[in-house]
Amino acid sequence: MLIEVAGVRVPAGRAAEAARLVCEEYADDALYHHSVRSYFFGAAWAEERGLAFDRELFFVSALLHDLGLVPPFDSHTLSFEEAGGHLARVFTAGLGWPTERRDRAAELIVLHMRDDVAPERDVESRLLQVGTSADVSGAGLEAFDPSFMDALVGAYPRLGFAKSFVRLFQDQAERKPGCAAAELVAREWAERTVSNPLDQG
Repeated sequence: MLIEVAGVRVPAGRAAEAARLVCEEYADDALYHHSVRSYFFGAAWAEERGLAFDRELFFVSALLHDLGLVPPFDSHTLSFEEAGGHLARVFTAGLGWPTERRDRAAELIVLHMRDDVAPERDVESRLLQVGTSADVSGAGLEAFDPSFMDALVGAYPRLGFAKSFVRLFQDQAERKPGCAAAELVAREWAERTVSNPLDQG
């Protein structure tokens, strides 16, 4: 794994490496690359604004945030982000994180599918929202330097991510019609996602 892209670094340490290994093992390459790109987008956004954030907490949450979409962790009753939050709590318990920090990892994952969080209230949750929105549908890409985006996609290619991700959300919507993914699918989200400028280069 590249530890730096365009000057933005990933955290070192056991927690970050374990999250990377779990994501790489359970997600396909397109979803794994999306998770990593989401971290880099969020971290770059924070650094550009001089925002202090918990890099380890954010990285772990970014790498785990979509694992509720993959069969081993998909729930037939819970939305994927809620299932992912539970996965994060179990994962970080294994790392010996205290309850409050485990709760934070779960909170970031759940909130990334909710209404925008103000960075002054919860910076890490906002960063995951920024990172995932930019990488999935292209929302907010105007905030990023084109050279950064080129370097990021060069390091972690898209690999047909948009179309495969739309299919994952459509599956969630069909099986869990009351979930946040279903709300997005009912709008023009799919069209925006497959038209993401990151895929047009």
